[in-house]
Amino acid sequence: MTDATLLTMLGLGLVLGLRHALDPDHVAAVSTIVSESKSIRRSSLVGTFWGLGHTVALLLAGIFVIALKFQISPRLALWMEFIVALMLILLGINSLRKSVRNWKVHVHRHSHDGTEHVHVHVHRPREQHSHRHRHLIKLGARPFFIGLVHGMAGSGALTILVLATIPSALAGLVYVAVFGLGSIGGMFLMSALISLPFVLAGKRFSVFSQALQMMVGLFSLTFGLFLVWRHGFRDGLLF
Repeated sequence: MTDATLLTMLGLGLVLGLRHALDPDHVAAVSTIVSESKSIRRSSLVGTFWGLGHTVALLLAGIFVIALKFQISPRLALWMEFIVALMLILLGINSLRKSVRNWKVHVHRHSHDGTEHVHVHVHRPREQHSHRHRHLIKLGARPFFIGLVHGMAGSGALTILVLATIPSALAGLVYVAVFGLGSIGGMFLMSALISLPFVLAGKRFSVFSQALQMMVGLFSLTFGLFLVWRHGFRDGLLF
């Protein structure tokens, strides 16, 4: 393999890594976490930790494939996709729960002209200014784990197949590392962009911010259920 061919392949890996960050399941997962943040900087860190976890998983898988000649079977790949689907469902439910937490519903009775009326009132929680400081490790633990799971599922697993076309084991691992760097950069930029409406709405319109978080939760939940149906039932994983 010539130097020019190797550089071209590494460049392709970087571009594919950037593109990989835009996969719908990645967007859904990271959006649920970013929706909780009120800072673009912290949201960018969320994307960065996701990319790090994703890259670690790919490198570990690459080592298994190269050193141990381990082959990822189609059924194992389906199980990894199914786990991602379940994780999206849990993330969606958690985001929905947080979007309506502290809301209070009560029934109010009163009479008008001898007729009793019953009204249901929903009280929105007052905006609270929190000054909690989260440590970097605690902030990055969840997105790192989510990226770790995604690293072995979906199109990320396709990078393992590319190793078969690269004669050098070292070049193959370098390709995976470059692909991972691309995914880190892509997720860094994407998480920052996703956080913009939440940051702007959080400063002025807390109700709109909570509505956005609810929409993100619904998207993650719905997409997760769709993936469960596709991999579990249509592709015959469960039956």
